[in-house]
Amino acid sequence: MDNIGSLEVRWVQGFTNKNIEFVDNKTLCYSCGNHVCFLNLETKLQSVLQGPGEGIGALTANGNSGIFAFSEQKLSPSIFVYIFPQLQLKNELKGTAQLDYTSLTLSDGGPYLGCCSSLPDHTLTVWNWENAEPICTQPQAGQDVISLVFNPQNWLQLCALGTTSITVWSIEKSASFHVLKPRVIEVPATDGSLAGGLVPTSHTVSDKLPYYGPEMPPSAISGLKGDKAESIVTKLCTKARLTPTAICWTATSELYVGCAEGFLLLIDPEGLSVLVLFNPTNLDAIPGLRQISFQGLTLNKNGLIAAGKDGVVRCLQIKGTQTDITQTWQLQQPVTTVKFSPDYETLLLSSDTGQIYVLNPTLSDKIVKVLDVLYGNFVAAALSHTDKNICVSVRDSGELQLWSVDGICLSSLSLEAEVTTLACCPIAQYAAVGTTSGNILFVDLNREQQPRLVHQVQLYHTPVDHLVFDQEGHYLLTGASDSHIYVLDAKPSKKFSVIGYTVVPGRILSLSTQCIRDCEQVKVLALCTGQEGKKHEGSLLTLLSLPAKDLAGPDCVDQHGCLSTHILKVCGYEVPHPLKSCVLGISEVFAYCHRRKTLQRFQLPQDTDSLSSQQVVQLEVKEEVKGHPLGPACLVLSPHHLWLGSIGRDGLLCIRETASMERYSELQCHSCRLGGIRNLTFSADSQTLLTAGFKDGSLVCTNLRIKGMDAEVNKATQHSRSMARFLKNTFKTENLVLIDLPKWSQGSCGGTEKPEENEVSGGAETVDVTEQDERYTNLLSSPSSHPTWLESRRDAVLKEETEQYSEIKKNWRKTIKELRDAVQEMMQENENLSDIERLKQHEFNLNVEEQRRLEAMVEQEVTRVREEIEWKILAKFYLRDVLKRECWDSMKVNGRAIKAFHSEHEVKNYPLKQRTEKEVEELRRVQSNRKFEKAACTQSSLKKSSNPTSTKKEEQGEEDHMAESVAVTGSFSAGLGYSNPYIYDQFSLKTTEQRINQIILLQDLIYCIKTAFNTEFEALHRQKMQELNRVRDRNRRIREIMVELDMKEKLWEPSLTNSEWPERLLTVDDSEIKAEKYLTPEQKKEEERKKLEEQRRLAAKGDNCRERALNDMMDGVLEVKKEDILKMEIPPPEFVLNKPDIHWNEEEKKVYKVYEKKTKDLSEEKEKYRKLLETEVKKLQASTKDATTRFDETLTKLIEKKIKCEMAIHQEELKITYLVYSVIIEEEMRNRELELKLKHEKALAYKDEIGEEVKRHEEEVELFHETYDSIIAEDKVLDKEFRKEFFDVPTHIVDHLYKLFKRRPRVQKMRTQTDNNSNPFKEQRLCGSLAPDALGKMLKAMEELDAPENIPEGLNPSIWERFCLVRRTKVESEQKVKVKALTLAEMQAFLQKRRDEDKAVQQEIKNLSDELESLHKQKNHFLTDIMVQVLLKQGQVEISTTDLTADYTDSVLLHRSVVEDLNRTIRMLGEQKIASMVECKDFRKGIIQLEWEHKMMKMQMEDLNNKARDIQMLRLSEEQQDYLNKTNQDSRVSKQVSILEKTIAFQEKTHQQSIQHRIKKIEQLKRQAAMKAEKSTILDQQLPNVQVTVAERRHIYEAIASEENQEAKTEERHQEIVQKKNLEDLARAQAEDLAFLWAELERLRMKNFPSLDQLKHN
Repeated sequence: MDNIGSLEVRWVQGFTNKNIEFVDNKTLCYSCGNHVCFLNLETKLQSVLQGPGEGIGALTANGNSGIFAFSEQKLSPSIFVYIFPQLQLKNELKGTAQLDYTSLTLSDGGPYLGCCSSLPDHTLTVWNWENAEPICTQPQAGQDVISLVFNPQNWLQLCALGTTSITVWSIEKSASFHVLKPRVIEVPATDGSLAGGLVPTSHTVSDKLPYYGPEMPPSAISGLKGDKAESIVTKLCTKARLTPTAICWTATSELYVGCAEGFLLLIDPEGLSVLVLFNPTNLDAIPGLRQISFQGLTLNKNGLIAAGKDGVVRCLQIKGTQTDITQTWQLQQPVTTVKFSPDYETLLLSSDTGQIYVLNPTLSDKIVKVLDVLYGNFVAAALSHTDKNICVSVRDSGELQLWSVDGICLSSLSLEAEVTTLACCPIAQYAAVGTTSGNILFVDLNREQQPRLVHQVQLYHTPVDHLVFDQEGHYLLTGASDSHIYVLDAKPSKKFSVIGYTVVPGRILSLSTQCIRDCEQVKVLALCTGQEGKKHEGSLLTLLSLPAKDLAGPDCVDQHGCLSTHILKVCGYEVPHPLKSCVLGISEVFAYCHRRKTLQRFQLPQDTDSLSSQQVVQLEVKEEVKGHPLGPACLVLSPHHLWLGSIGRDGLLCIRETASMERYSELQCHSCRLGGIRNLTFSADSQTLLTAGFKDGSLVCTNLRIKGMDAEVNKATQHSRSMARFLKNTFKTENLVLIDLPKWSQGSCGGTEKPEENEVSGGAETVDVTEQDERYTNLLSSPSSHPTWLESRRDAVLKEETEQYSEIKKNWRKTIKELRDAVQEMMQENENLSDIERLKQHEFNLNVEEQRRLEAMVEQEVTRVREEIEWKILAKFYLRDVLKRECWDSMKVNGRAIKAFHSEHEVKNYPLKQRTEKEVEELRRVQSNRKFEKAACTQSSLKKSSNPTSTKKEEQGEEDHMAESVAVTGSFSAGLGYSNPYIYDQFSLKTTEQRINQIILLQDLIYCIKTAFNTEFEALHRQKMQELNRVRDRNRRIREIMVELDMKEKLWEPSLTNSEWPERLLTVDDSEIKAEKYLTPEQKKEEERKKLEEQRRLAAKGDNCRERALNDMMDGVLEVKKEDILKMEIPPPEFVLNKPDIHWNEEEKKVYKVYEKKTKDLSEEKEKYRKLLETEVKKLQASTKDATTRFDETLTKLIEKKIKCEMAIHQEELKITYLVYSVIIEEEMRNRELELKLKHEKALAYKDEIGEEVKRHEEEVELFHETYDSIIAEDKVLDKEFRKEFFDVPTHIVDHLYKLFKRRPRVQKMRTQTDNNSNPFKEQRLCGSLAPDALGKMLKAMEELDAPENIPEGLNPSIWERFCLVRRTKVESEQKVKVKALTLAEMQAFLQKRRDEDKAVQQEIKNLSDELESLHKQKNHFLTDIMVQVLLKQGQVEISTTDLTADYTDSVLLHRSVVEDLNRTIRMLGEQKIASMVECKDFRKGIIQLEWEHKMMKMQMEDLNNKARDIQMLRLSEEQQDYLNKTNQDSRVSKQVSILEKTIAFQEKTHQQSIQHRIKKIEQLKRQAAMKAEKSTILDQQLPNVQVTVAERRHIYEAIASEENQEAKTEERHQEIVQKKNLEDLARAQAEDLAFLWAELERLRMKNFPSLDQLKHN
C-alpha cells in the first residue's frame, strides 16, 4: 500500500449508553463506535482515542489510578489497558475468549482486572494487567453475567451480577497461587418470598392421604442424569425469581441489590443471607418507591443513591430494615447509570436517550446537563457548503442535528418522520431530507440555534433512496425504487418546484451528478438494475444530460411532467460485471463491484450525439484495484474530482487518488461488527470528511493530511474558493429568499386538487354502458389520501381534458347510446326469427377481440378460483380421511348407542381398537409364563400333599380363601362371570416384572369385559332394528286404514338417531345440500339425452283405449275387493233426479223402495267394516306399545349390566393405576440411587483431589515456614552482632547507639487523610504481597533519622555512616520478616480453607452414604409393603370420614369373625352395665330426694330468723311511739290541724311585710341609678384625660419599677403560698369539726329514735 497521506480523527459524536466511567475526578470516558471518548466536566472539552481493533466492546475505568481498559470486537479479541491522560498503552491482554467479552472491571486495590467472556466458553478471568498474566480463571462461570464489580474494601471479592442470581467470587491466594471460589446467592421470588427448596412437579403426597410410597426429588422424577440435570430441574421446579439490575458494595462488604420489579435487597456474601429492605407489593410500602424499577445504585456518606426508569433519583437512608427517602432529584428522561466520581463529590447520571448529567449533592441540588447528543443510529450526515462548515445529521428517529466545526451540538429539530437520506444545497443554507413515506423535506439552517421546516413535497409512495444536488446548485435530483428520477429546482426563489421526471430501466442503486460549466450542462449518472435485474446489483448505467439553464419552459416537459427528449439526452451503458455503487467523474466512472470486491474505472466515450436513447454501449474496465474486503461499499468523489472516497461494511474509510487508485490511505472509523459505515461526505475544500456509522450510533469527523503534496492541497483549496466566488451572489440572493419563507405546517398549501367526481344516477333500471365505463375510469383515477406530485399532475390534466372535451364526450355518449339501442332492437328481432334466419349471439359483437380478452380474463379468474376451491376441498378431504382412518377405520368396534323408545335412557357400547400384533404377542408371552409358574406351583403342592396335616390346613385355607375371594381380589369381575385364571394374587406381587405382567393381564381382562358387553349390546341393537321394522309395518297398515277411514292423525314412528347410526355421519345425502347442484357440460348433455329418451318412450306408448275405459268404469280393476266397500255408492234411479216424488208411479215407487233397501244394507255393511278397521288400528297400536315397552325393560337391564361392568372396569383400572404408580416409584428410586452413586463418586474424586491439594500446600507451607524461620534467625543475628560491629566504640556510646538502632519512624500512623469525607469506604486493607512500597516508605522515613543533626555528641561521622548502614540493613530485614509473616499467614489461611473443604467433602460423602442407606431401606419397605385393593361393604368400614377420602393410615384389616366376636362381647357387657346403671339410678334418686327435703327445712329456718331480726332492729320516731302509746287519735289530729292553721296565717303576714319592704327598696335603687348615671356622664368626659395620664404613669412605672415588679411578683407568689397553706389548715380543722359533728348527730339520733327492742324493755 502506497499511502497518499494520513487520516486524523478530528472529533467523534454519539452515545450508546453502553459503558460510561470516571477516568479521574473530572473526566468521563465512554465508548462510541470504534473510539473511546473523554469528556472533561469542567471545560466541556472532548478528546478521542481511536481503538486499535475493529470496534470497542466492553469498557471499564478506575478513576483513582487513571487506568481504563476495553476489549476489541473481533474473533479472539484482546483487552487493552491504557493510562489517562497520557493515553499510553500499558498492556495488551490476550485471553481465551473466542468471540467477545461481556463485562470488564478494574480493582481499586491493585493492578487487577476482571473479565467475563461470552459464548462459547463463558470464562471468568482475573488478570494482573501490569504483568499481562492471568492469576486465576474459571471456565463456564459466566453464562448470564451482566456486569462484574470488585469489592472496594477487598479486591479478593468479585461480584458477578446475573439475570436471576448473584455470584460473589472469592479469590483465595497462597503466595503466588490464586483460585476462584463461588458463593451463589439466589434472589427471592417475584412475590418477595425467599426462595425455598424445589417443588416436585408430580405425586406430591398430602398429609391427609395415606402413604403411597417415598417422595423423590424432581431430578429422580424427571429421570435426568448428568451435571446439568440438577440445574435444569431447578429452573423447571422453582418459582419465578426477581431480576437484579443494579448492585452496590457497602462499607461492611455487603451488597445492595436493586431489581427491575422494584425490590431492594441487602445480601451478606459471607452468610449467603438475603434481606428484603423494600417490597413494593406491601401495603405499607413508601409511595415514592412503589413505581421504581432500579437501574443504578451507588453509595456515599449521606446514603444510598438509587435511580430508576421513572426519571427520579432518590437518596435513601437505610437503618436496619427501615428505608426512608431523604432527598429526590427529578429528570425528564429515565436514568440508566448513576455513579460517583473517585473523590465522591460529583454524581454522574446518564439516560438511554443520549443525555449525561452531573450533580454535586454537597454544594447544590441543581442538575447540570454536560452532554446532549441524543440516542439512536445516524442515517445520514452532510457538511454544509458555507464558510461555517456546519455539519448536519439525521437519525433514524427523525431527529435533525446541527454540529459545529469542533463537534459541538448547536441545535436539533424533530422532523416527526422516519428519514432515509440527506443532502445540503450549495447555493443556500438549507438541507433536503428524504423520508420513508416518499416526502422531501426542506429545512432552513440559517438560524443555527433554531432550524425550521420551510417546505415539503411528496414524490413517492416508497422511501426516498437518493438525494443529490449538482455542484452549482441548479437542480436537486431524487431517486427511489420505482425507477423515477425527479428533477427539482434547487432555488428557494422557485419554491423548490418540481421541474419534471424521467424513468430509467429498473431500480436505482446509485445516483451522482457532474456539472460542466463550459458547456452549461448537468450530467446525471444512475446505476440501475434493469427491468429484470437483481434487486441489489446492477449492470446498466444511464447517463442523463440536462441544460444548466432554461429548463422551466413549457416545451421542456409534457402535460404529465415527463422531461422532453429534446431537452433530456439519455445514454445507456452496460458494464461486464454487476456493480453495487458508482460515481460520475469527468468523462469517467468509478464503480465498486461487490462480486469481485474491486474498485473499477470506466472511460466514457466522447462522441455520444450519434447514439440513440435505446442503444446501449458496452464499457470496458480501464483500471481495477482491490477494494473493501467486506462489502457492499459506496463511493464518493471529492468536490475537486481528484480524490475518491470509499466506505464499506468493514468500517474502513479509504481515500484514493483518481489518477492512480493504487495509492490510498485508510482509517478504521466505525465498528465492523455493527455494520460499518453508512454515509460519507466531503467538505467544500475536500480536506474534511464526515462519516456516519451503520448501527454504532457514532458520527466521525476526520481531517485528510496529504504528505508531500502541497499542490494537491492547493488545488482543493483553489477549487473551493473559486466555487465560493462563483456562487457568492446566488447564495446571497437565494438565502434572503429562504429566510423570508414561512415555517411549514400541516395546513400549508402544497396539496393537490382532487378532481370532481361525476355524479351517476342509480334510479334507472338499465344502466348505460358508457356511464359504467366513465364511473370505472373515475374510480381508477381517484387519488389516494396523500397523492404524489405525479398523481396530482395527472389528476389536473385529466380534469382539464374533461372540462375541455366535455361537449365532444357528451355527443359520443349519445351516439354510443343510440347505437346500443339499435343493436338491442336487432337482437330482440333476431330472437323472434326462425332457426334458419336467426343469427348467433357473437355475430352482434362489435368488438370481438375485446370480448375474447374479457372472456379469457374471466376464464382465467374462474380457473384460479376453481383451483383454490379444489385445493380447499382436497385439504378437507385429506383431513376427513385422516380422522376417519384414525377414529373410525382403526376401530374393531365402533362406538354407538341405543336409546329407549319411551324414555331418555341411553346405553353406549365400548369402542374398541383392534389389538396390535405386539400387544397380542406380549399377552401370549405373559400367559405362557403364567402357565409355567402355575405348573411349578402345582408340582410343589403335590409334594406337600403327602403330609395329611398340611392337607387339612390347605383345605381350610382354601375354604377361607373362597369366602374372602370377592373382598380380597378387589373387583366384581369374577362375580360377573369374567375372570382370568392367569391373574396373580394381589399378595404375591413382589417384583417389577410381576407387576408389569399383572398390568397386561388386567388390561386383557378389561378387554374381555368390554367385548362380552358389546356382544349383548349388538344383540339388543339387532332387536331394536327388528322392532323398528315391525313398527314401520304396523304403521304402514295403520296409514292404509286411515286413508280408507279418511282419518288425519299423526302417527308415532320412531327412528334411529345419529348416535345409534353413526355410519350416517360419514355419508352426505343429496337432501342435506341446500345449494343447487352444479352440472358439468357433459352431465348436462347426459341429462338432456335422458329427457329425450323418456319423451320418445311416452310418445311410442300412444293412446290405449282399453286401459282408459277400465280406469273410467272400475278404477282399473276387474273385481271389487272388500277394502273398496267404503268407496262403493249405489246410484239413485233417474226419475228421482228428474221429477218430484208426488209424480212417481207405482213402479217407480217400488224401484225406489228397492233402492232404499240396498242403500240401507250398504250403509250397515260400511259401518261394520269401519268398526272392524278401527279395532284393527287399536290392536296394532297396542301391539306396538307392548313391544316397545318390553324393549325398554330389556334396555334397562342392559343399563344395569353396563353399570356393573363399569364398576368392574374402574376397579381393574384402579389396580392398574396402583401397579403403574408402584413401577414408576421403583423407577424413580432407581434413578435416585444412580444419582446418589454418581454424586458419591464425584465426591470421592473431589476428595482425592482436595487431599492431594492439601498435601501439596502443606509441603509448600512447610518449606515456606523453614524459609521464614531462617529469615527470623538472620534478623536475630543482626541484633546480636550489633555490639560486635561497634567493638571499637566506647560502651556508653554503644548503648546510646543501640537505643537509636531500635528506634523506628511511625510509618503506620502516617496515613494520607483526604479533605473530602464523602467516601463511605475505608482505606483498603493490603496484605504483604499487596504493599510492595512499604519498604520504600520506611526507608524514606529513615532518612530523617539518618540526618547528620541526629549524630550523638562525640561520635565520629564515619562510625555514624556505618551505623546508618547497619540500621538500614536491620530495617530491611524486619520489613522482609513482616512481608514473609503476612505471606505465611495467607498460606496458612488458604491451607486451613482447603482442610475445611476436605472436611466438608468428607461430611458430604457421609451424608450421601447415609442417604443411600436410607434409600435402600425405603426401597425394601416399599417392595415388601404391598398395596392391595380390598372391597368392603359400607358397614364393614369402621373409620370416621370427615372428608370425601378416608384416612386409612392407622387402620387394621381384620377378619369378620373377629369383629363379630368383639361385637358379641360388647353387647353382653353393655347389657350388664345398663342393669347396674338402672340400680344405681334408683338408689341415687332416693338420696337426692332426702337431700332436697333437708335443704328445704334449712332454708325455712333461715327465713324465719331473718324476719325476727328485722322486727327487732326496726327504728321508731317519737310520733310513731306516741301513736303506739296513746289510744285517743282524734284529739291528736285536731291539735295538729290547729298548729298548721296558725303557721299558715303567720307566713301570710310575713309575706305581705316582705313585699312592702321590696317595693321601697326598688324605689331607692332607682334614685341611686339616676345619680350614678349623672356621675358616669361626668366621668366619661374626664376619661380621655385620665387615660392619657394613666398611660404616661404606666410607662413611667414600667420603665422605673421593673425590679420592684419582680419583687412584687415574688411577694405575691409568697402570699399565694401562705394563703394556700392557711386554707389547707382551715380545711383540715373544718374536716375534724365535721367529723365531730357527725358523731354527735349519730349519738343524738340514737337518743331520740330508740329501737323497738329498747321500747319493749322499757
